[in-house]
Amino acid sequence: MSRTALVAGVSGIVGNTLAQHLVAEGWSVAGLARRPPADLPGVTPVSADLLDPDGLADALADIRPTHVFITTWLRQATEAENIRVNGAMVRNLLDALRANGGVEHVALVTGLKHYLGPFEAYGQGTLPATPFRETQGRLDVENFYYAQEDAVFAAAARDGLGWSVHRPHTIIGYALGNAMNMGVTLAVYASLCRETGRPFRFPGSAVQWNGLTDMTDARILARQLAWAATTPAARDEAFNIVNGDVFRWSWMWGRIAEWFGLEPAPFDGTILPLERQLEGAEPLWAELAARHGLQESDLGRLASAWHTDADLGRPIEVITDMSKSRRLGFLDYQATDAAFFDLFARLRAERVIP
Repeated sequence: MSRTALVAGVSGIVGNTLAQHLVAEGWSVAGLARRPPADLPGVTPVSADLLDPDGLADALADIRPTHVFITTWLRQATEAENIRVNGAMVRNLLDALRANGGVEHVALVTGLKHYLGPFEAYGQGTLPATPFRETQGRLDVENFYYAQEDAVFAAAARDGLGWSVHRPHTIIGYALGNAMNMGVTLAVYASLCRETGRPFRFPGSAVQWNGLTDMTDARILARQLAWAATTPAARDEAFNIVNGDVFRWSWMWGRIAEWFGLEPAPFDGTILPLERQLEGAEPLWAELAARHGLQESDLGRLASAWHTDADLGRPIEVITDMSKSRRLGFLDYQATDAAFFDLFARLRAERVIP
C-alpha cells in the first residue's frame, strides 16, 4: 500500500529525523517548514507558514498525504499566546488538507509538559505522581499542548481520521538553530570548557543530579510515530515515548565529560545555570569556530541554554512509563549515553564542534 507523509516542522530535530526514517522505510515524504531544508534526499520541500491560511492552502494544493505528522510549535511570550498561535497552526494545517482529501491519520508530537505544566507554571502546583502514565488526566491549567490536541481531536471527529499523540521527554537529536536542543547545547558547552580550561560543571539541581530520569532519542520517537500511524491497535491513542533506560545525571555527566576528554567538576548542590555560565561567550565561540573551521560561528544558533537549564534545574523527579505502547507491540530501545555519543560524533564529523 502506498503511504504518503506530510511532516510539518521538517527543519526541527523531530521532523528532520522522522522524514529521513520514513524515506528509508519506503514512504513518499513531503517536508513542510517556513524554510524547509533542501538537502534531505527523497523529501519534497514545501515552504509555507502555518499561520497564513491562504498561503498554506496554495502551498499544499498538490500535496495529498495519507498521513500527517505535526512536529512543530512556536514559542510565544505568554501561555495565552502559545495557546492562540499553536492551536491555530494545527487547525490551519488540517483545514488546508481537508480540501485535498485522502488523510487517514494525524500524529501530533507534544511532550511531558502535558504532565508538568507550561513554561509559566512549569513543575508547579499539584502534579501527577511519577512515573507519568498516559492515563493521568490533564492538569487544571491552561496549556498549549492541550489546545493542539483539541484541534487534532476536532478534525478527527469531523473528518473521520485516526490520530495519535506522542509525548517525548527531552529529545536528543541533530538540528541546528533549534529552540530546544540539549544535546547540541551540552556539546557546545563541553567544547568551550575543553578549549578554555573552564570547569565542566553540572548546571542543574541536586534533585536532577541525584534522582532518576530518562530521555528520548529522536530516532526512537520517529520509529514510534511511524508504528502508531500504521498499527490499527494504536489508533486514537496517546503514547509516552522514552529510550527505555533510566539514569542519574551524576553518572551521565561523567560519561559526557569522558567523551570530550574532560574531568567533570565536583557538584556541590548549587545551581549555576548555563545561561550564566555562557554569558559573554559569543566571541569565544566565534574565535573557536574560526580556528577550527566550524560551520556555525553564532553561539546563539547552537546553544539553547534556557531550555537545558529548565530541564536540568527541575526540583522534581521525572520518570516516564512506557507500558502502554510496549503492550501493543512497540518494543524498541535506545541507550541514552549512546544516543548522546552518536549525536556528538555526528556534530564533530559535520564540523559543528571541534
